[in-house]
Amino acid sequence: MKKAIFLDRDGVINVDKEYIYKIEDFEFCHGTFETLKYFQNLGYLLFILTNQSGIARGYYDENDFEKLTSWMLLEFHKQGIAITKVYHCPHVPEDNCACRKPNIAMFEFAKKEFDIDMKISWMLGDKLSDIKAGKNAGIINTIFINNLACKEAKYSVKNILDTINLIKK
Repeated sequence: MKKAIFLDRDGVINVDKEYIYKIEDFEFCHGTFETLKYFQNLGYLLFILTNQSGIARGYYDENDFEKLTSWMLLEFHKQGIAITKVYHCPHVPEDNCACRKPNIAMFEFAKKEFDIDMKISWMLGDKLSDIKAGKNAGIINTIFINNLACKEAKYSVKNILDTINLIKK
């Protein structure tokens, strides 16, 4: 079985500006490339799991999301970083779907498709729903990335670069 780092997108990978779907509005968080390269060098598979209710709300469509995602993955590739896969939930909370965090369908897809051992994997998120989703999926190691602390998470840090001090192997 393999180990993985599961990352939320908005607020962890990029600055959260609410319903981002245009390349010109996308801004990587400080330290994102350095941090993900570090994780990759430790042998982790990298997954992005993101709730994208802006699709169901009609703010943008699947094509807009895919265009931005392709651009983002190319930017990672230019830095020598391979994102294993991006999973997204296009639903609003009222849809009560299985994929919207804190539900775990996106984690289950990754676990099955890539043979992931959740006990040695990590979840990095900036919202309580990210942390709960990781825990619901069997991930013990959760990191809350925010200016606030989260009692539900194993660790709380201010930015993604700080996670390097916590994940050592």
